[in-house]
Amino acid sequence: MTTHAPQTGMSAAMDAHVGHRRRARRHVPRDVRLWRETLLAEAGFGRELARHLAADGDYDLHELLNLVDRGCRPDLAARILAPA
Repeated sequence: MTTHAPQTGMSAAMDAHVGHRRRARRHVPRDVRLWRETLLAEAGFGRELARHLAADGDYDLHELLNLVDRGCRPDLAARILAPA
């Protein structure tokens, strides 16, 4: 008989990011969304990822940029900081 330990660390975070349920995103005004999207794109986030992150007010823009400035890949930074 095999027992499975509860998920911890990265695998649990990845499952949370995949999102088995939808959450309501905090509204971001259009001008702020465009500004956020521009900053993310300039920092190396792909167009679609930058658009998605910019529109979701629950992502901390400064923390995303800090992680990338410290050498983290943009897609990984988004996974690390994905809102619960």
